[in-house]
Amino acid sequence: MIQMSVTDAQQRLPELLAAASAGETVEITQNGAAYRLTLSAPRPQRPRPPVTGVPKAGQFKGMFVVSR
Repeated sequence: MIQMSVTDAQQRLPELLAAASAGETVEITQNGAAYRLTLSAPRPQRPRPPVTGVPKAGQFKGMFVVSR
């Protein structure tokens, strides 16, 4: 586990992010409080439905009645 203050972490942020992505736990302290930087699992991507076509203007003309 890597521990350091906020001021040191600001100067070494790319290094800390690389360590967290490698599985290392990074703890940053500020005014007596400790914060942990960990890598969370990425969300799985849902497949997008295939594009079936673009609706044409006036395609549904006469199918709906709008009352005033």
